[in-house]
Amino acid sequence: MRTPLYSVMVSKFNVSTKSRCRLIDITSDVLKALREMKADDGLCCVYVSHTTAGITINENADPAVPDDIIRGLDRIAPLRADYKHAEGNSAAHIKSSLVGASETVIVRDGGLVLGTWQSLFFCEFDGPRTRSVYVKYIRG
Repeated sequence: MRTPLYSVMVSKFNVSTKSRCRLIDITSDVLKALREMKADDGLCCVYVSHTTAGITINENADPAVPDDIIRGLDRIAPLRADYKHAEGNSAAHIKSSLVGASETVIVRDGGLVLGTWQSLFFCEFDGPRTRSVYVKYIRG
């Protein structure tokens, strides 16, 4: 019997947000999911299945950086503008499209290969809500 060249595992966790728009560090949650999957070397895809949320990698050493990202996105897509979407959350959809719904990170020895100042962030653009985040680990 041949050993497969790779294997795939998926985990899910929830993030509850308390405000309309913010970035939440989920690095430890992703690492916990990788530990539960007994990850060693491979790739990790972190994905959010919501059209008004996103996933990004950025600096977490200075708490002003996530706030500045939100402020910058608010300037690009303000809450109130001449939007046609009747639900009233067009700005959240635009921000989600700009940030993206996923990030892929190299996994080495069970850990995420991130830079010294980098963290994975869940981006809430239409909260408060409870959201699902998926972690897909591909060994190989």
